[in-house]
Amino acid sequence: MSRWEPNARGRLEQAALDLYQERGFEQTMVTEIAERAGLTERTFFRYFADKREVLFGGQDMLRTLFVSAIEAAPASTTPLDAVIAALEAATPVFQERYERVRQRQAVIAANPELQEREMLKRAALTSAIADALRRRGVSDLAAILAAEVGSITFKIAFDRWVSEPDEQDLSRLIRASLDQLKGIVAGT
Repeated sequence: MSRWEPNARGRLEQAALDLYQERGFEQTMVTEIAERAGLTERTFFRYFADKREVLFGGQDMLRTLFVSAIEAAPASTTPLDAVIAALEAATPVFQERYERVRQRQAVIAANPELQEREMLKRAALTSAIADALRRRGVSDLAAILAAEVGSITFKIAFDRWVSEPDEQDLSRLIRASLDQLKGIVAGT
């Protein structure tokens, strides 16, 4: 096995995604993922706690990115604008991995257990965003509302981005979703 080749984590992720799409998430075993990547099962567990974490392992990085962007926003920034800036700060992470992200979403869409895990992940990120807003002095209700609105805005934009193969600008979709929401709230 080629244990010493570079990018073991990336190779494991790609092998898992390919197998999940070919065989289904439930039918894929960790040993098969490791073999497909040219690695050992032991190496797999150095990077991931289980086969679900191949799909959800980036949550801590996203939380850090979102929170850092909110903390870095100018003091005059509204809570919702701070949230949108945080969401847009994360778009390069998704953009540079477009095909892998699309593949990941297809696997999640095919498995109710993974859909549930995705919702839990989104809820945890939304909570972290609200906490970051509270630390900026935003009231509890305003922090929760801004975080929830940001979360749903991102979800809608993200779903469009992965389902529309010609749409490559996630940031534009986030702004368009927010503008649509503002229009709805304003009654226009």
